[in-house]
Amino acid sequence: MALPLHSFYPAPLLAVSAKASEMVHGSDFFSFLTNSVVVALCVLGLVFAFSRKATTGMALIPHKAQNLFEFLVEFLYGRIEGIVGAKQAKLAFPLLGTLFIYILVSNWFGLIPGVGTWGFGEPTGPFSVAEADKPLFRPPTADLNATLAMALSAFVVWFYLTIKEMGIWGFIMHTFGPKGGLKGLMGMVVGVVFLFVGVIEIVSIVLRPMTLSIRLYGNIFAGESVLHTLGGLLDQSGPFLSFLGSVLIPFPFYFMELLVGLLQAIVFTLLCSVYIQLSTTHDEHHEDGEHHH
Repeated sequence: MALPLHSFYPAPLLAVSAKASEMVHGSDFFSFLTNSVVVALCVLGLVFAFSRKATTGMALIPHKAQNLFEFLVEFLYGRIEGIVGAKQAKLAFPLLGTLFIYILVSNWFGLIPGVGTWGFGEPTGPFSVAEADKPLFRPPTADLNATLAMALSAFVVWFYLTIKEMGIWGFIMHTFGPKGGLKGLMGMVVGVVFLFVGVIEIVSIVLRPMTLSIRLYGNIFAGESVLHTLGGLLDQSGPFLSFLGSVLIPFPFYFMELLVGLLQAIVFTLLCSVYIQLSTTHDEHHEDGEHHH
């Protein structure tokens, strides 16, 4: 006899949903609580627990957790400082370092067996479902809402650091002003060219949150879809072959997804760093003019 409502059982997900599933159906108040939010809270809990363990009882001779944490922070800070400079690194690192760690853990959390395959579906028998169409867990980086929120957070920090360093007028001149210090007719021609270049730059700046979020979401969602598709190739071949195929066929691709998860965290963080560096670097001829003055 089938259960009257949905059954909960690990079952292959035949098609990965493009959006997160609500955990509490029919409630407007809890509509924000989706399966990606559940995993996001789990990831935050893991990061906070590890950071607390690493920073509790710190000593000159570090314990293992402190040693790993210090290595990770120093490594990330060195890479970010090499791009944005020592001055901006002090302000930008708290967000950029946090984003890297959070994205990396979220990407790898989605590779844990059961994430995306344990969930709810239409019952076909006692404690069994044909398809888990409402997974209980979903990596937040496979949810466009989460990636867009991270991209917008990075954009806000970029805007603050840019205005703080350049000022509003300095940002306008940096974007639209002619470069090279040419004067006369050639200076006017170059000024018109850089005016159009500035318009293109503004369009690029406006589109950055969208490109950052879609790039991260697309890669993680695509990897999730590939693993689920490969895991279901032998679903019609009997219980034993179906189970064997769901484990052995996607197994080699897990290593590729581990690398993709790391690369996407690096790409997201590096692009944010480059955007900050491009907008907070003073023009050479402008600096020469200030020094001369």
